[in-house]
Amino acid sequence: MTRTEATGVVRRYLESSGLPWESPQNDTFVVTLPGERKLMTTTALSIGDHALTINAFVARNPDENHEGVYRWLLERNRRTYGVAFAIDHLGDIYLVGRVPLSAVTEEELDRLMGAVLEYSDGSFNILLELGFAESIRKEWQWRVERGLPTDNLQAFAHLTQQEAARHPDGG
Repeated sequence: MTRTEATGVVRRYLESSGLPWESPQNDTFVVTLPGERKLMTTTALSIGDHALTINAFVARNPDENHEGVYRWLLERNRRTYGVAFAIDHLGDIYLVGRVPLSAVTEEELDRLMGAVLEYSDGSFNILLELGFAESIRKEWQWRVERGLPTDNLQAFAHLTQQEAARHPDGG
């Protein structure tokens, strides 16, 4: 398959997918995948001479527990399809993949977008808990002290309960 043919397949897939997307260049597409835990995952599809590359931002560089985060990512990579977790030079976490142009079909694009969404959305709270637990605790405490809602932090309530169990006297 040529680059032009692959570009046509990607464009047809996106036009029929119902997903928000744009094409800043003829052979580059930016797709927004809606999620539940991670509200959206921005995914770039770039068509080269020989392969389609996929890059999706998952989370920023963790504040803490880098070893635990990276170990989890590497263990998870053993079970992924079409994409794998990676970090960039800043330590930010991405899903990346490369598919030969001969494998670019609308069905394969649907599988790949599904994989990106599943891995990004499904891993998001785990990555936040592993790499940002202290920030989450501080945010929770700050909101509670000011009487602000903690609704969007409920997935992490157990982190504050663990903290309370460690310090039952409040100190």
